[in-house]
Amino acid sequence: MTHLAAVLAALQSDGDGWRAGVPDSWLQGRTAYGGFSTALALHAAKLAHPDLPPLRSALVAFVGPLAGEVRLSPMLLRRGRNAAFVRVDVASEAGLGLTATFVFMRALESAVHHVAATAPAVASPEPGDPISRGLPQVAFTQHFEMLDCRDATLGPADWLRWVRLAERDGLDPEVELVAVADCLPPAALRLVGGHAPVSSMTWQLNLLAQPKTDQGWFLMRTTSDFTRAGTSSQNMAIWSASGAPVAEQMQSVALFA
Repeated sequence: MTHLAAVLAALQSDGDGWRAGVPDSWLQGRTAYGGFSTALALHAAKLAHPDLPPLRSALVAFVGPLAGEVRLSPMLLRRGRNAAFVRVDVASEAGLGLTATFVFMRALESAVHHVAATAPAVASPEPGDPISRGLPQVAFTQHFEMLDCRDATLGPADWLRWVRLAERDGLDPEVELVAVADCLPPAALRLVGGHAPVSSMTWQLNLLAQPKTDQGWFLMRTTSDFTRAGTSSQNMAIWSASGAPVAEQMQSVALFA
């Protein structure tokens, strides 16, 4: 398998952008896994503008399939005193596959401090726990180590897992988090009760803190609160190993079942 750091290190400059290859081990069906292609886009934004403040938010649209060689085209939309907006388009021979708008923003002095979401009360992974590498038939999952959790609050359309990249050395923490953040199966699959064709359509990720955790482990929860007529809206949350909130997310998912 080609690890993410190796893919990023192999990027080739191409005019005002970069070219990269999508290894077969990062595919999800006929397209690149969304967290992988978004991580490529974020890396390209940082290459183009190395003095950006911390990542605050990402707005991603999965327009079409990405495979083989892809081109990453970053564009600075606006840079102000506190924040910068950078759009990155990712295209292959089939055309535009992904467009992402990243918002980078420095921390501001504020008298307001409000944190409502709390992490589920589940134990952190320990040596000897049944860690898995995902499903062999889903190529990209082999890059992750996962541990399913059970929690009294889990509903019929919830996933709760500890997740980390199996190979994390040399990665920017924000790029690592983006690569991990999309790896849980869509929550609507719990309602199907098995495998079914699915496709993420849009994805919003809001970082609540810098992505620091113990040994790479993040606790991730995905919940679908609406699934009908082939579409599912799901909310997602990420906590560090200590229970600190790291990110909140929302996705629109097409369900072909």
